[in-house]
Amino acid sequence: MSHIVWSIAGSDSGGGAGIQADLKATQSFNVHCCTVITALTAQNSLGVEALNPVATDVIESQLMALAQDMPAAVIKIGMLANVQQIQLIAEHLSHYKATWSVPPVIVYDPVAIATSGDSLTEEDTVDALKTHLLPLVDVVTPNTHETQLLTGVYLIGPSAVKEAAAKLRDFGAKSVVIKGGHWDYPKGYCIDYATDGDNEYWLGNEKIQTPHSHGTGCSLSSVMAACVAKSYPFKDAFILAKAYINAGLKAARRYGEGVGPVAHTGFPVTLDDYPQVIEAGSWLADELEFALPEEFNFAAGFASIDEPMGLYAVVDSADWVEKCLALGVDTVQLRIKDPQQANLEAEIETAIALGQKYAAKVFINDYWELAIKHGAYGVHLGQEDIDKANLIAIQEAGLRLGVSTHGFYEMLRAHNYRPSYLAFGAIYPTATKDMTGQIQGLEKLSQFVPLMASSYPTVAIGGIDCERAAEVAATGVSSIAVVRAITEAQDPELAVATLKQAMADND
Repeated sequence: MSHIVWSIAGSDSGGGAGIQADLKATQSFNVHCCTVITALTAQNSLGVEALNPVATDVIESQLMALAQDMPAAVIKIGMLANVQQIQLIAEHLSHYKATWSVPPVIVYDPVAIATSGDSLTEEDTVDALKTHLLPLVDVVTPNTHETQLLTGVYLIGPSAVKEAAAKLRDFGAKSVVIKGGHWDYPKGYCIDYATDGDNEYWLGNEKIQTPHSHGTGCSLSSVMAACVAKSYPFKDAFILAKAYINAGLKAARRYGEGVGPVAHTGFPVTLDDYPQVIEAGSWLADELEFALPEEFNFAAGFASIDEPMGLYAVVDSADWVEKCLALGVDTVQLRIKDPQQANLEAEIETAIALGQKYAAKVFINDYWELAIKHGAYGVHLGQEDIDKANLIAIQEAGLRLGVSTHGFYEMLRAHNYRPSYLAFGAIYPTATKDMTGQIQGLEKLSQFVPLMASSYPTVAIGGIDCERAAEVAATGVSSIAVVRAITEAQDPELAVATLKQAMADND
């Protein structure tokens, strides 16, 4: 599948921002970027010396050529130099959304004020943006200055950030990312905020001290555009874009006499470059006015898994727990979906006893209270269960904790808790659970594994069978979890041997 992004933006003759940054950022994510030039700036590392808007008929000719042959999955918009350009672009976007078989996602970085402080658009464009463009935008990514210019809200704290985002949504933008690079609250940290209306996300990290930050806004929105083009969820695009900028700021250098550009270092592969997911009870939450739950010891985390996890079977009965352990399966999870099942506690108690009998790793899915009561080896929780379970009780009981993650945001959220292992999926479509929009695939798995491998055992799950096991194991994942490959096999013993051999071949 070809992933095409259009960048409608100005050219930076200094090579640090605008179209030039967009091309570098999208290429880092293996996305093809087409360009529509709206202005030719004369600028260098010291500042903008001239802004030369492109005539609307020239912009239109670029749009017509691309629409004829290379329609975009995502259209990223940067600098629009005047009201006429805004109106023209809005007309074309309306047409694309109404007529293309797959309407493009619109990502808008409102380049009103450059990082250097130079005004890059005329003052009378703000009303035109609100009237014509924002109602068509799917994701808007202003910095602090641009947010205040568009909304009139001065960003003096978290509540003001949420208020400004709500105003931008009132103007028509579906999702909002407010970048925190210019927002020094709390002091010494960079806090970024995003919302899609239904959910909100806060990311934070210590400020990266460098003067060389030219093009950060352009690059962040372009990475988001590239990720959306590749069907990453909004929250994953947000966290990957932030990690990309953090890595780029650390590697940034001067080329002229003034401010250097953010570096373009490829897909972020170092965990230290990723921001922290901020949620109630976690780092910086008190500064951001979050309600604190009971004090959970984030630093202590959960008990470690000292032996290899190996092949991991997920089954729905104690009977299958015993069959799998007898066949030499290394790790088993008892997952009973019906909480009203008559023999629920007896099944859990039996499964835990079997784990002890075989000296194996048996995890109980969801039912953490019964797992604690009967002395389980570990508990497995989904993302939604983290909020409901008593993590302190699980931690104090010494149980291991496995957590499901579906993408990079959930991976970083789970990392807050320092669990015993992280599961990543669904790798392939599965018949056992509706994973619409959460299929990760091998590419994402191969990115996830090296990020987390030094911190935890990693588990791949979802749609994995004997035929697919080898390619999954080739990513270097610590463990392969199967739901049906053993229990529905004609010969479970052969299935176990085949799966274990696939893993052994990639050790």
